[in-house]
Amino acid sequence: MGASQSGREHKFQDLADKTGFSIEQIKNLHSRFKYLTQDEDTLRREHLENVSNLSINPIRRQIIEAFFDERNLGGHEKGCLQEIGFEEFVTVLAFFRPPKPRIPDEEVKIIRKEKLRFLFNMHDTDNDGVITLEEYRRVVEELLSSYETIGAETAKAISDGAMLEVASVTVGQMAPDEFYEGITFEQFMQILQNLEIETKMNIHFWNLDKTTMKCGK
Repeated sequence: MGASQSGREHKFQDLADKTGFSIEQIKNLHSRFKYLTQDEDTLRREHLENVSNLSINPIRRQIIEAFFDERNLGGHEKGCLQEIGFEEFVTVLAFFRPPKPRIPDEEVKIIRKEKLRFLFNMHDTDNDGVITLEEYRRVVEELLSSYETIGAETAKAISDGAMLEVASVTVGQMAPDEFYEGITFEQFMQILQNLEIETKMNIHFWNLDKTTMKCGK
């Protein structure tokens, strides 16, 4: 028992060093992980579907898929996993961790780029390195779906208009017959250059009440 406990503490310390979470937060997240998986060692998509606030989030599908996207797990692989362990779970949640105060500007830039890459991956659903009009439209329409007064055609018109606005920013004036391939990651960073994503993109998952499993942003 003592060796097992020592091994777990060592693993938690490694995860804390890797992700920036404190040891207490890692322990809290482990409890949440075990609650979600019903004490199993791996987490599947259906486990995250039980998080109450995710069930009403218009981009719930993208958020859940982000946990199983190999691009978000620290390696160079592409593709999707069917289940993940606790380390992968914490690795993805680390993208939502607010930066510590008074860190060097260079570190802020690294954190910002990592978070933007994570968001880009959420939209680039086919892993081709470009957010196409169809992918962008799908996300916008899902975001607008929570508004009952906005119909499908109106949502499509809004998403098309937004994409063309993005195109004008990233590639300039386009000819009427010119095909817009989509947004690259570099263009994505340009579009969001004035958004403080490093502070706004956070989720306090370790503060969840296990009786409700609410996910608060």
